[in-house]
Amino acid sequence: MKALRFYAPEDVRLVDVPEPECGPAEVKIKVKNCSTCGTDVKIKKNGHVNITGETTMGHEVAGEVVEVGADALGGFVVGDRVQCIAAVPCGECHECRKGWMEVCQNQTSVGYQYDGGFAEYMIVPEQVLKVDGLNRIPDNVGFDEASAAEPFACAINAQEQLGIEEGDFTVIFGAGPIGCMHVRIARGVHKVGTVVLVDVNAERLQMSADAVSPDHTIDASKVDVVEEIMRLTGGRGADVVITATPANVTQEQAVAMAARQGRISFFGGLPKTDPSIKLDSNLVHYRQLHIHGANGSSPDHNKRALEYISTGQVPVKDLITRHVPLAEVMSVFDIVAKGEAIKVTVEP
Repeated sequence: MKALRFYAPEDVRLVDVPEPECGPAEVKIKVKNCSTCGTDVKIKKNGHVNITGETTMGHEVAGEVVEVGADALGGFVVGDRVQCIAAVPCGECHECRKGWMEVCQNQTSVGYQYDGGFAEYMIVPEQVLKVDGLNRIPDNVGFDEASAAEPFACAINAQEQLGIEEGDFTVIFGAGPIGCMHVRIARGVHKVGTVVLVDVNAERLQMSADAVSPDHTIDASKVDVVEEIMRLTGGRGADVVITATPANVTQEQAVAMAARQGRISFFGGLPKTDPSIKLDSNLVHYRQLHIHGANGSSPDHNKRALEYISTGQVPVKDLITRHVPLAEVMSVFDIVAKGEAIKVTVEP
């Protein structure tokens, strides 16, 4: 079968490999969609600390069950339509027992320690089934939509920490697919008020704004974002700020523009070579700000993402603007890096 294999930084190849065999406690799926994200671009360029050898990339996976091991958990049968979690908690550590599976200290991941979904077939490992991480896709949800449930779940995790209230003035940095999902979740689930979408790429900002219709857009390459948010709020600042971009300056701007009792999500991780920001601690102190990290998602967040998509509460179909066959998978890295599409999915 064909699979996109990572060998080393800048050495990623679409190659022929043997079709994987299903173990007694595993499930084998025929991949229907594996969507892409900025992490795939970073892995191709720099590798990843959790990828220690040759592996098949791709972690936003949906497919059809074609084989079930005799001892596999979950009661799956051939023909089931399924979506797989990406971040796999151990289910046994202190954090998992507390219900904080998204920060499991023993976390493994599909496309890292386990072969991923940029391939014709994929094995769902036993550990995914142990934590109830293989989800049946609702009948009215397409495979492409289901593959977007994983990043959607990460956004759900971030927003549920923020105590968002109906009517909150909300700013989202980053007009990529995650930023678009944040807009839709903030409105569809939390019923926020004014939504402002910010980016430095004017074309991507316009493309995403056409899809999710924020109340305002700000091109941060041309406008002082903090001043503009203060103008839009009459000097009060934003109730909620989400930085869905790996840029140090956006985190500093988020603190500067937050209103009293404002809530901030540092959703996008910063480069490991430059992970620090200059923080005005007095703003945090006197405005009584709340700053939250956001790391991935839990199996439950994935289930909720599928539910929101199924009910239409948070649609994602129109955010998938490029469908690429597996034979052309090498093209997706440039598409994603250049922001030429909102969400790109690969179809074996």
